[in-house]
Amino acid sequence: MPFSIPILLTWLRIVLIPLMIGVYYVPETWIVEVGRNLAATLIFVLAGVTDWLDGYLARRWNETSAFGAFLDPVADKLVVAAALIMLVQLGRLDAVLAAIIIGREITISALREWMAQMGAHKSVAVSAIGKVKTTAQIVSISMLLYHDPIGNFDVQGMGTWLIYVAAVLTLWSMGYYMRMAWSHLDDMDKKA
Repeated sequence: MPFSIPILLTWLRIVLIPLMIGVYYVPETWIVEVGRNLAATLIFVLAGVTDWLDGYLARRWNETSAFGAFLDPVADKLVVAAALIMLVQLGRLDAVLAAIIIGREITISALREWMAQMGAHKSVAVSAIGKVKTTAQIVSISMLLYHDPIGNFDVQGMGTWLIYVAAVLTLWSMGYYMRMAWSHLDDMDKKA
């Protein structure tokens, strides 16, 4: 297993998962609900920053590796899935939305693995719609974790609205990737 700062940042993202969840299990005498929400949100945002930073540094320092390429998306999906499950547990998110988002992530990960085995990984490379979907997920999950109003701003309400947008973008991006893979598979069938 290679060691580099980008890979260390990816491992840090994985280590942050139990901390993000754990703040909700700390006794209320240690930290009030507002503090829990803020702590979980900051941990989730920190995980998002490490996601951006590890990729940036790996490219900048030319420290990309097959292990890093494997671990990075796994860490991303684990952080998002853990946050979604926690939000369902807290009653801030409908389980159907969590299932849509997590199901899409599993489906597209499997599709990418399958296409890579066939030597066609570029047909399901990250697209602009995938990046917009990820941004909508990160912003909405952060808002749902924070939950508490900021002045007159309804953070929970806006986060709920955005998670629906993220779910639509999730399904749209899944359709896009499936269509890209399908056209490649159709071409392979015609050649056979």
